[in-house]
Amino acid sequence: MDLHQRQQFDFLLQTAAERLVARLEERCRGPEPALARLREDPGETTAFVEAIFADFLLDNADGACFVLRSLARRPVGETAAEPGQTVESLLVATAKRLFGDLLAIKTEELLEQHAGYQSV
Repeated sequence: MDLHQRQQFDFLLQTAAERLVARLEERCRGPEPALARLREDPGETTAFVEAIFADFLLDNADGACFVLRSLARRPVGETAAEPGQTVESLLVATAKRLFGDLLAIKTEELLEQHAGYQSV
């Protein structure tokens, strides 16, 4: 992956994580309850990832490939390919799942930082 594409992906991830943190902190009224909610339900990020992919125009084959190239070393896990499913829909679904996993990790890190700053 070219460095400028890596930079764009890092910006995307950071922006998404900051937006999700703000949303969770507001909804849960603070970083500690938000962190607890994220840890008990990592699937909390699923709808958010859908919105991020739509906002950043990544919900297509090219966008999915951009995300997957950025996550080339991450394990894929099980794929949910269905008979008759298009390559594009499989790429997008896989990219969303992997990005969501990474976003949950990044969001948890940011919430831990916010919780640490709040107690000082």
